[in-house]
Amino acid sequence: MHNSVFFPVVVSFLVCSIIMTAVWLWAKKIKNAGIVDIFWSYNFPVIAVIVFFLANGHQTRKFLICTMVMLWGVRLGTHLGRRVLSHIHEEEGRYAQLRKEWAPIAEKKFFWFFQAQGLSNVLLAVPFFMIAQNQSPVISWFEYCGLAVWVIALTGEAIADWQLDNFKKNPSNKGRVCDTGLWHYSRHPNYFFEWLIWVAYFIFALGSPYGYLAAISPAIMLHLLFNVTGIPATEEQSLRSKGALYEAYQKSTSAFFPWFKKILTPILQKTDERKSKES
Repeated sequence: MHNSVFFPVVVSFLVCSIIMTAVWLWAKKIKNAGIVDIFWSYNFPVIAVIVFFLANGHQTRKFLICTMVMLWGVRLGTHLGRRVLSHIHEEEGRYAQLRKEWAPIAEKKFFWFFQAQGLSNVLLAVPFFMIAQNQSPVISWFEYCGLAVWVIALTGEAIADWQLDNFKKNPSNKGRVCDTGLWHYSRHPNYFFEWLIWVAYFIFALGSPYGYLAAISPAIMLHLLFNVTGIPATEEQSLRSKGALYEAYQKSTSAFFPWFKKILTPILQKTDERKSKES
């Protein structure tokens, strides 16, 4: 076993870069960049395997964190795989829009986009690297708390995905907005619980030396969800496909944190009335 604490990081970066290059070649062939989401998710279980065998931490702790990452990553990747591969020749709206915006060098830009996704895998995996180097034989209460939050977050994300899938399977819901279950309280409950999973990894890392540095992971994830490939791109596509129905949903429902409509609605109505008077 290699003694350098950075060895698992370097190996993870190289492996993720190779995987994303192969995925880009496949995406280029089938003209569907949406497959990047599948392998972005699967890259984390790959990193977990690398960390388990190359990091120098306590075996029980490594087994625990790597199992958590494996279960989450495989579930998410498989869920995304079923969705994307069932419409393999129909590129998801947000990626189709990027292809238009990036023309005529879309494939070149997608290559670097895919590589950036691989880099994000390694940056987000900071908690795993830190946890897997901890040699203490005692599992701390931070780690137990992190595990508890992870269970809640994983369950919530799975339920949100299941509810949306069921909604889409009903032909009568075509063109409508999913406003049932968790989607009644948040426009993106799947994104919220995805972020909460990274909060759980951060809490878990607090039981390791310098674990507070793992805060970078939920911070990066929040940035990605709010400013890059998450909420903005998803909502732009929803507005293009659902129009006024989605605008009404935006006004009545929290964008991210689950909350009650009856509390949000009066506030939003007053804001709209003020804007109308000003105009």
